[in-house]
Amino acid sequence: MSAPCKAEAARVTLAPRVDRDWAYLVQPDRIHQSLYTDPALFPHEMTKLFGGLWTYLCHESELPAANAFKRVRLGLRPVVMTRDKSGAIHGLFNRCAHRAATICQDDTGATARFTCPYHGWTYANDGRLIGVPFDDGYGDAFDKSLHGLRRIPRIEAYRGFVFGTLNPDMPSLADHLGAATELIDEFIGRAPGGEIVLGAGSFRGVFGGNWKLVFDNAADGYHPAFSHRSIMDMTRIRNGGDKGGRHFATNPDNSPMYCKAYPNGHGLLHQRPGMGNSLWDRVRPTPGSEAQVASLVARLGEDGARAALEGVPGGGINLNIFPNLLLIGNQVQVVEPLVHDRTQLSWYATTLKGAEPEVNQLRMRVAEDFPILGETDDLEMFERCWEGMRAEEAEWVMCGRGSHRADADTLDPVTGVRTVPPTDEAPMRNFYRHYADTLSRETKLVVA
Repeated sequence: MSAPCKAEAARVTLAPRVDRDWAYLVQPDRIHQSLYTDPALFPHEMTKLFGGLWTYLCHESELPAANAFKRVRLGLRPVVMTRDKSGAIHGLFNRCAHRAATICQDDTGATARFTCPYHGWTYANDGRLIGVPFDDGYGDAFDKSLHGLRRIPRIEAYRGFVFGTLNPDMPSLADHLGAATELIDEFIGRAPGGEIVLGAGSFRGVFGGNWKLVFDNAADGYHPAFSHRSIMDMTRIRNGGDKGGRHFATNPDNSPMYCKAYPNGHGLLHQRPGMGNSLWDRVRPTPGSEAQVASLVARLGEDGARAALEGVPGGGINLNIFPNLLLIGNQVQVVEPLVHDRTQLSWYATTLKGAEPEVNQLRMRVAEDFPILGETDDLEMFERCWEGMRAEEAEWVMCGRGSHRADADTLDPVTGVRTVPPTDEAPMRNFYRHYADTLSRETKLVVA
């Protein structure tokens, strides 16, 4: 009789430093183009950034009850996020321990177990192997407890946002997020019950270009007056004035808006200070809104309806959490690299737990606004940037706007947060400093 099959113990690997002249490639006012175009960097990014750092996986509301699941990726690794019967959340590799076939094909659903379609191995939704057809073929010593699904060993959540890492040496999620948690709190703070819900599926777009182009743009107050001119003109014409875009259309740096660059590569474009006292008054035209507003007024009165309507717009926050999560308006955007020159963006509209039904209906209509009318502009610009990078002899991408400002004028010495005008490219420079620092270090990875 042959020796019984034995499972590996928890696997520990050491992802080595990426050998590059980082001081040359990431300079104070420019980024070398090869950081986007070199396909050899992509596997390192997927290992050391997406997996070696805290990486956003899903929101707790997408696993609303026992046995719920959602299919995601940790970098390129296929993962199933599950909630078991006790309510615990797991990140399971979507890979049968037998021949490596994926055991889950549906994006979302509910099940207590997964059965591999190849040879019928069956797993509980906490990862335990619970069934092997004709298991006598493995001998008497075969131990199913040694052959469960591999899992992400560290899962933590903040305000419902679930992150995972394979790195046992990463500080806590709270430390990774740092001062950016105040903006996550602000993003959620419009919900009467202090919780948001992602329950409406996603709006997805794919562009031909490197994933980092998204972060170059995400906290950039320099581009809206040009890239998004059509949506701003439409708003101005339909309203007989400018709702929410006047600062971008003149000089954003003369407005109360600002950007922040946080430790660990996070960034922020904060538009709310330039939007006045009422975010509802800044909402662009929303077809069908009259009926919902009238319903609120009938039930709550003018003042009550007015207060409730302030929960409709997410309004004014562009917060970027390194390496793959963006909170934009009232939506959650996830950056999903596919290959070094192809990227998927998934937008998830949010509703407010405990809010009036009309408020959440209006939030859904508002959520149709920017991804459809504005994100298409950004996807076009990403592809134009990628096309321009085919001129490989032109080596540098500029990011020096505002770099002349003294650190003492912009840096909080306690939090390490840099606050700058909205067209300053400090968030972009901050992103690439953290990017280079992470790739230049060894990273320990463990799979449970």
